[in-house]
Amino acid sequence: MPLNLSIKNVPDALAERLRAEAARNHRSMQGQMMAILEDALAPEHRLTALQVRERVARFGLSTADEATEIVRADRDAR
Repeated sequence: MPLNLSIKNVPDALAERLRAEAARNHRSMQGQMMAILEDALAPEHRLTALQVRERVARFGLSTADEATEIVRADRDAR
């Protein structure tokens, strides 16, 4: 059975970005939100523990401080 969801207190700037993206994709805002949810929860986006370990190993990190710096740089870039 379908479930009704509600998102409260969406900042105006975020709502406008959603509205614009929905218009670009010729969708309603609800249709755009559904597409975003479907994409975010698609099975191919889920990593196994082994995949996570392999990705982390590619960074070649030796200390937690190095990892922290990478996470902060990524977060600040958004």
